[in-house]
Amino acid sequence: MTRTWFITGASRGLGRAFTLAALERGDQVVAVARRIERSDFEQDYGDRLLPLTLDVTDRTAVLAAVSAAVEHFGRLDIVVNNAGTMSAGMVEEFTEAEARAQFEVNFFGALWVSQAVLPHLRAQGAGHIVQISSIAALGGFPSTGLYSASKFALEGMSEALAMEAAAFGVKVTIVQPGGYWTDLYTSMTSTTPAEPYGPLRDELAKQWAEGSIDSDPRLAAEAMLKLVDSENPPLRLLLGSMVYDLAIDISRRRMEVWAEWEQVSRDAEKAIPAPASEDA
Repeated sequence: MTRTWFITGASRGLGRAFTLAALERGDQVVAVARRIERSDFEQDYGDRLLPLTLDVTDRTAVLAAVSAAVEHFGRLDIVVNNAGTMSAGMVEEFTEAEARAQFEVNFFGALWVSQAVLPHLRAQGAGHIVQISSIAALGGFPSTGLYSASKFALEGMSEALAMEAAAFGVKVTIVQPGGYWTDLYTSMTSTTPAEPYGPLRDELAKQWAEGSIDSDPRLAAEAMLKLVDSENPPLRLLLGSMVYDLAIDISRRRMEVWAEWEQVSRDAEKAIPAPASEDA
């Protein structure tokens, strides 16, 4: 059965890989990006490809784009919230505008798209929303604090969304990719460096000196096809050995700390009757 995808951030990186994988298997794709044209794709996919120019931070525009997509193809089956940006810098260095900008795309953009597609998926009684998160949502790391925060927010919202949408036959999966050769790092913005963080920046530079060894985005696209083909997709899917090992290690260390402080945690709870009202 031919399925219809709605993919944000479709003009480059993982979004482009997802778009091509869906088209190559014979599906239909609404390819969404700030700047996108049919000519951005080497092959002519005819009526199966609908490129739409869209800024996902504009809620009104998102609602209109989703309506146009449904009108064009008749339905949506798979929605991939892939659009994202990255701003690097120490938490103290971020201006209000820089902090808000990080959330506008990574969190609010995904929220607006999720809200816009849900009425259509509910009416169908089926659909799959895939939220592209990040390895950064496994924990906060120096210089990626606000990026991590935006992805933590995305995951918290998506966990609730998964439970709310399940009653209508709509599935939600959070995908946490590791490193892929995209332009995320080359296109990212940075804060104005604060002098006290110089030594930490130098230490981070040493750690990154050997450069990144990342994967072909097509491997992520292959995993995506397996995910959406599953009758029982997971709430979370890790992509890559490095991110898998990191997730296990972070979870283990958290459990060790929880166990070490277990008694303090338990002592902080003791049920009592509701306090009497001062007006009583």
